[in-house]
Amino acid sequence: MPELPSTDPELNRIPTEEDLGRLQFTTLLYYLQCTNPDNGLVRDKTQAGAPASIAAIGMALATIPVVVERGIVIREFAAKIARRRLEFLMSCHQGPEPDASGYKGFFYHFLDIETGRRVWQCELSTIDSAFLFAGALTVATYFDADTEDEAKVRTLATSLYERADWNWACDHGATLTHGWRPENGFIPYRWRGYDEGLLLYILGLGSPSHPLPPESYAAYTESYEWRNIFGRELLYSGPLFTHQLSHMWIDFRDIRDKFMREHGSDYFQNSRHATFVQQEYAIRNPLGFAGYGEHCWGFTASDGPGWTKRNIDGIDREFFDYIARGAPYGP
Repeated sequence: MPELPSTDPELNRIPTEEDLGRLQFTTLLYYLQCTNPDNGLVRDKTQAGAPASIAAIGMALATIPVVVERGIVIREFAAKIARRRLEFLMSCHQGPEPDASGYKGFFYHFLDIETGRRVWQCELSTIDSAFLFAGALTVATYFDADTEDEAKVRTLATSLYERADWNWACDHGATLTHGWRPENGFIPYRWRGYDEGLLLYILGLGSPSHPLPPESYAAYTESYEWRNIFGRELLYSGPLFTHQLSHMWIDFRDIRDKFMREHGSDYFQNSRHATFVQQEYAIRNPLGFAGYGEHCWGFTASDGPGWTKRNIDGIDREFFDYIARGAPYGP
């Protein structure tokens, strides 16, 4: 049975602006704690020895305007932080060699946090490169003053974004591939059907140097799945992060493509519905996990206890390591 709601009034009230500010501050602390001060690369996670993730670097760039506006770092120094990070990324070697940092303007998913070189024979990631580009464009937009550092931030961010060859990443197909490896070429999977790839296509379509053709977006949306879940009509994707990541950079309220016009919705409203579906799943808690409920929910990509099966209180449970958890259909 699901646990009953707490009787502590502090746990059952609507969060205040102070609560949300505290949450935002602890989030910002991650990017201050896990950044290599020599080059601006950011650990993928807090685990000791973890490599840098280009997605984490993009998100760290996107937090810079927040730390300035919140009075954590003064604007002059924040511009220098952004400049140094972008300068290092632009200096990283791009080429077909297996130990490069990237190729065709895109970056490998994980980089050595000291050298910026590829680790683990990981993939050249189109989606994680998109998060990096979005973070770079964020600071380019924010730092609009006529100072040497701020002007340099704008120049570097624009060069980083415009260097990406989006048409190469399609590998002669209509949709973007997940990525590429020098050992065996393009990954066979493609970005099609609703997910965090929405941002990927917006950046690709908007590229001033290597723009995707409009047909690529139509190909991305043609396999969308509109469903009714718990009485809510929505464009389905299971993990919560797929409904959030693109919204970090784009306010989708009242912006509708053909699919959303036909369903009388937009991507902002859709993500709200997906969030309520997640909460409703936790309230119903069909698998009877301890702790799930109205105030404990949100199923998304994350680490877990490992690939194992255990019997807990007479019930066989299956656990995973890193996986894109989703609700209500799993895994």
